[in-house]
Amino acid sequence: MTETILVTGGAGYIGSHAVLALKKAGYNVVILDNLSYGHPELVKEVLQVELIVGNTGDRPLLDKLFSTHNISAVMHFAAFIAVGESVKEPAKYYQNNVTGTLTLLEAMIAANVKKFVFSSTCAIYGMPQEIPMTEKHPKNPLSPYAASKYMIEQILADFEVAYDLKSVAFRYFNASGANPEALLGEDHNPETHLIPLALLTALKKRECLYIFGTDYPTEDGTAIRDYIHVNDLADAHILGLKYLLNGGESNIFNLGNGNGFSVKEVIETARKITGREIKVIETERREGDAPILIGSSEKARQILNWQPQYADIETIIAHAWQWHQQRHN
Repeated sequence: MTETILVTGGAGYIGSHAVLALKKAGYNVVILDNLSYGHPELVKEVLQVELIVGNTGDRPLLDKLFSTHNISAVMHFAAFIAVGESVKEPAKYYQNNVTGTLTLLEAMIAANVKKFVFSSTCAIYGMPQEIPMTEKHPKNPLSPYAASKYMIEQILADFEVAYDLKSVAFRYFNASGANPEALLGEDHNPETHLIPLALLTALKKRECLYIFGTDYPTEDGTAIRDYIHVNDLADAHILGLKYLLNGGESNIFNLGNGNGFSVKEVIETARKITGREIKVIETERREGDAPILIGSSEKARQILNWQPQYADIETIIAHAWQWHQQRHN
């Protein structure tokens, strides 16, 4: 019998790529998404799976969903992700990211669904004390967003002891790129990520691109980040799911490429790929931005046998560019 996976936030950026990967791997998929940031037209036209519109905090809806669908596991992407906004509106982030997830976990336990794949973040580490950062790096969340993700990791550890819920948490570095066939891509509103901002500037959808800080202790003075292709992220989620369904113990994995690119390198690559001008304005550093964030994904490679397919920045930006041209033309 084909297993059915519930994907919360499946109409969003990473969630939709995971849904496509699940379908290719032969699973049935049901999406739960409140569409505050998701794209229902992509579910209808590209993903073609059942979409239930609603919140993870709606317990009656969850109870009905679990009673009417034979769910084997849950992949959870339904979180708010803007660090700056989380500082201004922490209540919104704790309500959705923590309370909503807690309600979902309680409904899972009640329905005896005990396999959970969680979308976490490298932001829980705070300022790096070592590069590359491993899963053992000290945890020091610097924003309500990061704190909300770390709280869920702690809740998952407690739920395993109390209720035998098995989970895999993936701590992402910078998710980027788009589906190689340009079926899906990154389309946030407002957009805060460097690669889409550069491409929107190339498309003249934005006047310019800001570089926050050019005085970091790096070769060109701009911050360095670890960019990971969204398809490689999605593949890791399939491996994490199979690991749990095959009886694996709860675990936590970093997902990154293990190499970093500076802000200026990313912009130069975007200029090369697009062949267009990208106007840049250099400004002050943002508070809380680390000079270098690079992750070690050795653990995921060893235990899950995960191998990123699109590790170079040119491919990541080229796939994103294909998507953006199609989306905006």
